Amino acid sequence: MQEEIYSSLNALKKGGLILYPTDTIWGIGCDATNAAAVEKIFELKKRDESKSLICLVSDFKMLEQYIEEIPDVIYDLLKYAVKPTTLVLDRPLHVAENLIASDNSLAIRVVKDPFCNKLIRKLKRPIVSTSANISTKAAPNNFQEISNVILDGVDYVVDLKRDKKSAKPSAIIKIKSDGTVKIIRS
Repeated sequence: MQEEIYSSLNALKKGGLILYPTDTIWGIGCDATNAAAVEKIFELKKRDESKSLICLVSDFKMLEQYIEEIPDVIYDLLKYAVKPTTLVLDRPLHVAENLIASDNSLAIRVVKDPFCNKLIRKLKRPIVSTSANISTKAAPNNFQEISNVILDGVDYVVDLKRDKKSAKPSAIIKIKSDGTVKIIRS
């Protein structure tokens, strides 16, 4: 795993894109603080920039560095979540402007996958995670279903878990600063 982390870090630090297994599905990722790298993802996926991307962070401490104010309910929600849960939170900080939704929110998930967690800790910044597909196509269920367009469009392909079937996408819950909760995907 160390070699994969090193190679991924090298690509991310150069503003490149990686294709990697997450705690949910195979994802395309980049440094979440690098607007040019984020733009490359939108171009590769042929995705409208008005559609938000998800950021992955390593832990609560990192989450607190990238969201201005975290509603208290978040800690219990994540502590007891039985599946990966992405939060859409108001007033993000220190991420690329093109990651922030028009309502000044950011989709962000504390990741439990050991590879992703170690990679984010080494990078010391969040990474983007979006499904490894062109926007009009279905998300791949495993590595073998990833199209050549995506494989050829990234700078590094992680050589881990290629035979594993992807889990379901994360639950997505929007929590406004006032504590209002809306389930977007369960």
